[in-house]
Amino acid sequence: MVVPHHGTGARQARHWLADELAVVIPAGLLADLVAVLAELVGNAVRHAQPLPGGGIRVAWEIHNTPAGPRVRLQVTDGGALTEPRLRAIDPDAPDGRGLRIVAGLSTRWGIDRDGLGQNVWAEFEPAAGPVGTDAHDRSDLVVA
Repeated sequence: MVVPHHGTGARQARHWLADELAVVIPAGLLADLVAVLAELVGNAVRHAQPLPGGGIRVAWEIHNTPAGPRVRLQVTDGGALTEPRLRAIDPDAPDGRGLRIVAGLSTRWGIDRDGLGQNVWAEFEPAAGPVGTDAHDRSDLVVA
């Protein structure tokens, strides 16, 4: 999917992901995916150039495993002067926590470049836990 390089792009991406995956992904994991996708698209809008044509590409892959779904989200933009990185932030700062949210909710994240631009991705592995539980309950997560 291509969304606008504008604040509405994150909203469109969130709704598209939630609508498409609601019946195949446990609710807790879906909430994490939606939050991370919103951060990645929002960061692309705020800090990177659009792709040719003015958009941002959003994609995902789902692999079903015996432990549960393994998901990879990817946002491709036109790149920026600096690569995305975790920043040290003051607790009172009004922003700057986006990649900390991504890092806290996903198993791992990273950046790749290809012929289209800069790809920022996040992967979600099934958590070990009893079968039938929502292993992605993040009620204990604290993002500073």
